[in-house]
Amino acid sequence: MEARELLQELCGSLRAVLARVRGQAFKETSQEATKLSLAFSRPPLPSAENCRKLSEDVQNAILAVATVYYWLPKGQGTTLRKMVRDATTEVLEGMIQLTETILISPLGSSSQEQLISTGGVWEACEQVSSLPRDNQAAVVSALSAFLGVVKDAVEEMENALVEEQDPYSDIIEDEELGFRGNRDTYWSEADRKLLGSCMGLMKASKACLKKVLSVVKAYGKADSPEQIAQLDDLADIANEISPSVDELALSMYPPMNHLAVRLNAAKLASVLKKVLEITKTSHVCPPSEEGWVQFLTGAVDHNMDKIKNFTQGEL
Repeated sequence: MEARELLQELCGSLRAVLARVRGQAFKETSQEATKLSLAFSRPPLPSAENCRKLSEDVQNAILAVATVYYWLPKGQGTTLRKMVRDATTEVLEGMIQLTETILISPLGSSSQEQLISTGGVWEACEQVSSLPRDNQAAVVSALSAFLGVVKDAVEEMENALVEEQDPYSDIIEDEELGFRGNRDTYWSEADRKLLGSCMGLMKASKACLKKVLSVVKAYGKADSPEQIAQLDDLADIANEISPSVDELALSMYPPMNHLAVRLNAAKLASVLKKVLEITKTSHVCPPSEEGWVQFLTGAVDHNMDKIKNFTQGEL
């Protein structure tokens, strides 16, 4: 067996150990939250000695949870570490909330807030079981979340454009006039020409995330530092797509400022081209997948060129 294969086997073993340690640490924290809540839910209250023991057990459980995050090597991937960190933080914040709820509740009585806080700790600990096991799975999870947000943004704008009507039609009419007389709530003909290319760019964003997610699922690996770093780079730049889509979408509502739309579209186009470039040069994009990268790059350029033409007079 070669040295590389031995190292891969060691890496797999360490991940398995980490998964067991992670699961046990969070399970114990959940149990300590239950013990703490029950101890103060009915009389008699715990003695000073028992209270000290409860406090120590909770602190030890939380320290074990924190150790899981700090023990996770940075080399395993920043995307994975962020997710473990967020899960750890949620458990810690839940335990703080539970403790504060017990303090402000009548001692020896179980309030609704205390039950909710206890359940919050349980839920936070339970979610750990669904955390990704490696950086490839973590990036898949992150990309799926990004795609979901962009899908919603595209669908919302499509619904607003599906009929040639006032996008603010759900706003209550003016009591005196009986109608909304402000034409700034309507799209002009020039607006609608620009909107078509903007929608093309938004749909390209959705298609880009969908295809990147697909290749990361199919070809993504977390077996070497280079592969892990490439996945993190992809996740980092892909994280910029959703905010850029949102900024463009907001500027598309009337009254439209065509220059603002152009600037937001250019920002989104730049992000998309970076995502496509990073994807193409990474291990998740074999030669057989380069076709769609070129196609989407062309689609981004095409829509951006049309947006520039429509807004040339604004410069």
